[in-house]
Amino acid sequence: MDLYEYQARDLFEAHGVPVLAGIVADTPEEVEAAARQLGGVVVVKAQVKTGGRGKAGGVKVAKTPEEAKAAAESILGLDIKGHIVKRVMVAAGANIEEEYYFSVLLDRANRSYLAMCSYEGGMEIEQLAEERPEALAKVEVNPAEGIDEATAREIVRAASFPADLVDSVAPVIVKLYEVFTKEDTTLVEVNPLVKTAEGDIIALDGKISIDENADFRQPGHAGLVDRAAENPLEARAKELDLNYVKLDGQVGIIGNGAGLVMSTLDVVAYAGEQFGGVTPANFLDIGGGASASVMANGLSVILGDEDVKSVFVNVFGGITACDEVANGIVQALEILGDAATKPLVVRLDGNNVEEGREILNNANHPLVTLVGTMDEAAAKAAELAAA
Repeated sequence: MDLYEYQARDLFEAHGVPVLAGIVADTPEEVEAAARQLGGVVVVKAQVKTGGRGKAGGVKVAKTPEEAKAAAESILGLDIKGHIVKRVMVAAGANIEEEYYFSVLLDRANRSYLAMCSYEGGMEIEQLAEERPEALAKVEVNPAEGIDEATAREIVRAASFPADLVDSVAPVIVKLYEVFTKEDTTLVEVNPLVKTAEGDIIALDGKISIDENADFRQPGHAGLVDRAAENPLEARAKELDLNYVKLDGQVGIIGNGAGLVMSTLDVVAYAGEQFGGVTPANFLDIGGGASASVMANGLSVILGDEDVKSVFVNVFGGITACDEVANGIVQALEILGDAATKPLVVRLDGNNVEEGREILNNANHPLVTLVGTMDEAAAKAAELAAA
């Protein structure tokens, strides 16, 4: 889960990372009051989970409360890369002398952490990495050792910081790493990390991605979820402990295992070309269990999507045998009753496949079509969705 900038700022402050004062506001009047409270020059910043806010007009400097209000009037409601601005942060101004870059992230490929640091910040880091890769230091961080003061100094020196800045920048990097580990994140990024004319090092703009797999030990993170921006079906699936993603097509997809589900998306999209461009409407991974309650929950989520015209249940029986899956489907349809109104195409393969197919054939449910192969099932689901 990505956080808004103001949420990242609050977590930084909680862990001792130096930040500027900031006040969240939802209306121009609240922005004016916040600017008056902070005093002096302020920056009104759109709160959206995407980059490019400055170029889109989502960040404006205001010298007076009245200017701040006018800035808010132009920013609130702005569309930034498909994200509508509903909230802004009014941040205290800073007399910036230099801008730097720092991030630490989970490096899945190498099963470690990666720290990236540059003496040149304030610009698109992807652009810097492409045009001048030597300006971006990349330092592998051993998760068992982390980033202490000595490691932070190594990172700063690798990024070609002048010697007189090492003592002031390194402690901030240590604090940022503390945020990274103690908040169970996969990314902590500061761009820019600045030095003010007074010589202070401040995290001026932060980005944090939370690892939702660690929610069980981070109860405070529940308050960081933006319920208003959540897709209601995705929120319901999350409550039911199901992996669900909303897409833009017409075929709902249920499968067991992420690899199978991703393959199913491709097969349905390919088959749908024959039926006017039918594509997946969503996908839902039920994992290794296909009990009646799990199937009922999965089907209720999928059928709750108004865009869904048909459902493709694609299961390869392994630990969970096909007869268990078939019983789950039959019982799930009984549980859902009249709520189940859209055709289901079911493809079973693997452990106890013959028994599973027999259970579905005997049930003879009017909504269920049993198909032998994945390609044939995808084509049938696309055909029904186009009908």
